[in-house]
Amino acid sequence: MKAVVVHEPGAVQVENVPMPEVGRKDGLVKVGACGICGTDIHIIDGEFPPTRYPIIIGHEFGGTIADVGPDVVGFKVGDRVGVDPTLNCGECYFCQRGQGNLCERWNAVGVGHHPGGFAEYVAVPERSVYPLPNGMDFKTAALIEPVSCVVHGFHLLKPQVGESYLIYGAGPMGLQNAQLARFNGARVVAIIDINPSRLEIARSFGFEVVGKSLDEVRHVAPRGFDNVIEATGKTKVAEMAIDAVIRRGKLLQFGVCPPGEKAAFDMFKIYNEEISIIGSMAVLNSYGPAIDALNAGALDTEKMVTHTFPISQFDEAVATVRRGEGLKVQVDPSL
Repeated sequence: MKAVVVHEPGAVQVENVPMPEVGRKDGLVKVGACGICGTDIHIIDGEFPPTRYPIIIGHEFGGTIADVGPDVVGFKVGDRVGVDPTLNCGECYFCQRGQGNLCERWNAVGVGHHPGGFAEYVAVPERSVYPLPNGMDFKTAALIEPVSCVVHGFHLLKPQVGESYLIYGAGPMGLQNAQLARFNGARVVAIIDINPSRLEIARSFGFEVVGKSLDEVRHVAPRGFDNVIEATGKTKVAEMAIDAVIRRGKLLQFGVCPPGEKAAFDMFKIYNEEISIIGSMAVLNSYGPAIDALNAGALDTEKMVTHTFPISQFDEAVATVRRGEGLKVQVDPSL
């Protein structure tokens, strides 16, 4: 079968590889669509420490069950499914406390050392497989995983209906955060991005309070925003974002900043204004709720997926992401 293999940082090939072996409690998924995530770019560039090379990447995908192991009971051949890529061990200190996303032996499909979804087929454990609602297509199924990351962040924020939000970054993840904020009863959602074309895209989703800086959006929350979400992965942006938080408000660090970079904050401000800074890492008990949110229309999925490439054009798909064109870029191995 065809698959995208990253042999080492910077060495990416679309090549023929053996079909996956299906374990006793595994399902073999024929991939219908797989989205390119910023984490995939970090893996390609050698900037994601948990990854072991070589690896078939891709962790945002859905498809059809093509085969099942003899001990599988939860699904059958022909079922349409999404896949939570999380592969926590279930046994370490954090897993035992229900914090599997912080697993001491953390692994994930297409991210750690388990082959992923930029392939015609991928074998995954039964516990990772979720049935798709009737009528949900595969391009929407490939959005479940990124939306589940957003849902996890909101579980940590614990926002209230009627609160204000400021999102730094109008890329795919920023806009998914913004749409989920609106879905959860936000009073106002403001978005900051230095790219004018991204701001126009944000407006097309119905977000009217947009700007290139805090000064351009501050008027809708002059005392500060209840929830500020950093979705760019830029350390300097995180430093600036603290100035947008209202007293006793929250800053959610959602974007993936480079490992080892240090941020400088006014610690007196954090103390004096009782500001909470929260980290949000991947998925935790949020894949199922993400399916429900998507099925309820929380996101405009038609607008979110702007490009679809065959697996043979993976290089061009990655180049499209790097150029910042469109929003969600996906690969369909059947093309």
